[in-house]
Amino acid sequence: MVSWRLFFLFPLLSLSFSEETPASHALPRPLIIEYPASAKELDVEQVRLQCDSWRFAVEANNVNPWKTIPQECADYVRAYLMGKAYGFDLDKVSNEAGIYAGSVELSGDGKDAWIFDIDETLLSNLPYYAEHGFGLEVFDPVQFDKWVDKAEAPVIQPSLKLYEQVLGLGFKVFLLTGRSEKQRSVTVENLINAGFQNWDKLILRATDDHAKRAVVYKSERRDEMMREGYRILGNSGDQWSDLLGSSMSIRSFKLPNPMYYIP
Repeated sequence: MVSWRLFFLFPLLSLSFSEETPASHALPRPLIIEYPASAKELDVEQVRLQCDSWRFAVEANNVNPWKTIPQECADYVRAYLMGKAYGFDLDKVSNEAGIYAGSVELSGDGKDAWIFDIDETLLSNLPYYAEHGFGLEVFDPVQFDKWVDKAEAPVIQPSLKLYEQVLGLGFKVFLLTGRSEKQRSVTVENLINAGFQNWDKLILRATDDHAKRAVVYKSERRDEMMREGYRILGNSGDQWSDLLGSSMSIRSFKLPNPMYYIP
């Protein structure tokens, strides 16, 4: 009688201590439901992609001329300039230019030159543009000149690093800017305060140059350098008008600037 009871007990014990019960297979498994992004999220992503495309086209010189950044890209441009991406891009340009500069075999005759633009190349006007929509407002030369006269533009640190490297390698350094000759003293003051020293020549717009497009004015100044026997091996600027035209350098390095365009 005992053995008969044990015979039925063992299957029950085995069933009760098993890891799964027959009923567990019938329980519903958890469902993961992915809801579509809201219309607002889709709109934000689309604007970001459109502004990515616009900035790429601007930096590649495929959009010109333009007077202001697109209204819908105001937040995008601000975030780019005030975030890490702008700094990474500046570092990249400076590092690549430094690699090139170090690879050049200089002649030793003092005629190997490197040209630097100033605004948005050596000195940053972000404090001014932060008050004017980061390019959302049409450029106001009167207000900008008031800012320049303060001589407070901060240094673009990666450019200072490249500047010092180029000087140390033995290049002649020319600063070629679209600023007016009447701003020479405040420009020199600002450059020195920002850490720039020992340039060979600072070239500003003379009275006769003010009606000229930047690409014409800067081409003429480079033409003069070439006639004086200089070899322009490198050129750094944030505008294509700093780099294109006649007497172009062997290598040109374009710094990012989605705030404004100068023809």
